[in-house]
Amino acid sequence: MTIRQYLEEHREEMINFLAELVAVRSVQNKPNGEYPFGKKPAKALQRMLRKCEEMGFIVENIDNYVGSADYNSKEPALAILTHLDVVPEGTGWDSDPYILKRSDGRLIGRGTCDDKGPAVSALFALKAVSELCKPLKKGVRLIFGTNEENGSADLVYYRKKRNLPPMVFTPDGEYPVINAEKGMIRVYFSAPFFDDLIIVSGKIINAVPEKCVAGYEGHMMFLCDGKSAHASTPEKGENAITKFLEEYSREFKNPLLCGLARLFPHGETDGKSCGLGFSDDISGKMTCVLSMLNANKVTGIKGGIDIRFPLDRTFEEISGIICKSLENAGFTIDSCEGTEPHVTDQNSEFVQSLLRVYERVTGDKGRCIAIGGGTYVHEIDGGVAFGAEFPNEDGNMHSANEFITEENLLKNAEIMAEAIIEICG
Repeated sequence: MTIRQYLEEHREEMINFLAELVAVRSVQNKPNGEYPFGKKPAKALQRMLRKCEEMGFIVENIDNYVGSADYNSKEPALAILTHLDVVPEGTGWDSDPYILKRSDGRLIGRGTCDDKGPAVSALFALKAVSELCKPLKKGVRLIFGTNEENGSADLVYYRKKRNLPPMVFTPDGEYPVINAEKGMIRVYFSAPFFDDLIIVSGKIINAVPEKCVAGYEGHMMFLCDGKSAHASTPEKGENAITKFLEEYSREFKNPLLCGLARLFPHGETDGKSCGLGFSDDISGKMTCVLSMLNANKVTGIKGGIDIRFPLDRTFEEISGIICKSLENAGFTIDSCEGTEPHVTDQNSEFVQSLLRVYERVTGDKGRCIAIGGGTYVHEIDGGVAFGAEFPNEDGNMHSANEFITEENLLKNAEIMAEAIIEICG
């Protein structure tokens, strides 16, 4: 029996298990005793580890931060890193985001593409290898995190407790292989606000806001609709905050809001008006998204900005420019954190092994690509993203009606199984 045949036989089991995981609204919440990111992310992790144990793997739960499943007792040479937390559901869904919907070959629900679907594929890939192949010469570890969407504190905790294997890939990006990722900066700013206007927009910093509501006590005056998108690809969405600011600046004269309107013109996504707008030949244009804005007399005005900058720039340079621009507009910088760009040598044996597997399974040419989105391996030396979206596909990650196709759920598992054999067989 081939790996693909094995996966076809277990198609319904894979889909049913994915449905169980999707049903858990594993959005980060406040720490609660033994649950560092709230009960629901921990619940998803516990369900995954129970399934891994049922399949015969050696499991470990590290304080509800991270869990792992080992193929055998050997020191792992390879880790496949996935996460079970998700972003909030937002609006615009055609069905319940936490009830898996099968429609025309699609599996629709929050987390199906990012990253519960790939986690299920990784698990069944390892199970297929254990059932069909000779014992591996090297160990393999599946790692399941619960805080990727909100800073990856889970992975920081894991690395304090355990060593990562020398080779790590995450199916939390795109094929063929992502070996280069832009640097990331997240800026939170504030100022006193004496206007009677109330503004509410943006729930998470790494997504283009889809709605902005503003008005006075008991009377909504503005409702701007946009389109959500991942903050690394803001051109795919429409920013409801900048849309509101464009309209507001014509009607009112609050200096703070007018300043934001000048720094973040509607439709501009590279931060040029803030003094940024850089690009390079490998990673392309940078992105700069005003993704959060809330204002009222009591708490003042508070905002958040997500920036992805090219490989040839530094955190110090970019953070200095954006913070100075905000300060000149009357704001205080509450925090400015980020990471430098990440690059793994495309000629390494690890990367070349993954490219060979991709070409063998898909029949398409393998190549390395650079992205703006920071994947789970951004701060892991030698780490890369390998899948789970295929070229020219969009599974509505971080948006309404997120999905993975049944075909790709299985194909991802097939590719990961072949990668395990190639590297550890």
